[in-house]
Amino acid sequence: MKLAVMGAGAWGTALAISFARQHDVVLWSRNGSHVAELAANRVNQRYLPDAPFPERLSLCAELPRAIADAELILIATPIAGLRPALRALKASSSTLAPLIWACKGFEAGSSLLPHQVVAEELPVQHPCGVLSGPSFAREVAAGLPAAVTIASDDAAFAERIAREWHSPLLRLYANDDLVGVEVGGAVKNVMAIATGVADGLGFGLNTRAALITRGLAEITRLAVALGASQKTMMGLAGMGDLILTCTGSLSRNRQVGLRLAEGLPLAQILTELGHVAEGVPTAREVLTMAERLEVEMPITAAVCGLLYYGAEPAQVVDELLSRSPKSES
Repeated sequence: MKLAVMGAGAWGTALAISFARQHDVVLWSRNGSHVAELAANRVNQRYLPDAPFPERLSLCAELPRAIADAELILIATPIAGLRPALRALKASSSTLAPLIWACKGFEAGSSLLPHQVVAEELPVQHPCGVLSGPSFAREVAAGLPAAVTIASDDAAFAERIAREWHSPLLRLYANDDLVGVEVGGAVKNVMAIATGVADGLGFGLNTRAALITRGLAEITRLAVALGASQKTMMGLAGMGDLILTCTGSLSRNRQVGLRLAEGLPLAQILTELGHVAEGVPTAREVLTMAERLEVEMPITAAVCGLLYYGAEPAQVVDELLSRSPKSES
């Protein structure tokens, strides 16, 4: 398969490297000097300096040329870059290949999930879907085994892409619950900030387990309210991604929580992080959605308090742990 990957950040580069072990891949970036640097060094020095490019991975800064022969297009930008990427695609070609996106979050301002953004920008019935699941870019690029989900409203399309992309190193599973997979991938980043705060304050492993478990309950309530299947939340894109992001040292969102626990201001944390932490803008959109749907999400509300309303980390965690007893289900 000939694949075009849009976005040469850590995740886009990692996916391009992974798929280029079996397919012909073009990695596109709008930054011409960055593309020239990648082509010259055959490695992404900024994000993945230990992951050299396979022979079947080529670089391109001209989008019409990058997608000209593509049988599938993969958008691997932050959620904020999804709509601009779609518009750039439409301006570059009158006929687009099927599309997969690897964005996680709700679009800031609109509270739209990625598939809703795609629906506003692309023709009806365009073959498309999402890639999501527990996967750190550095480990995928290094060829360490991982398992992720391809979800689409078109089950046959998801199954076909999962078969064609599947490998011993990156196992793909098909799913037709597009909403559930996207909600799981978005809200787990918010929960990772909360667990990072608790870990940073030294609350211990019991507290971390409680936050992850109750975080999964929050994600499930919102996903079901949006029309998703509860079953999806127990899979790779739900529980799997949540566990990884809340416990892994490579988690950007967990790092945000750890540094909030140190008392550092958010602006400084994000500057020093050097990467996009999707849980920060997503938290506010999730809370807005939850309030509109009357879905109780106390952990999300607590994270928003930390990020935007000056709440103190220790006080927020204490309030969460001292909530009134209630039925678990």
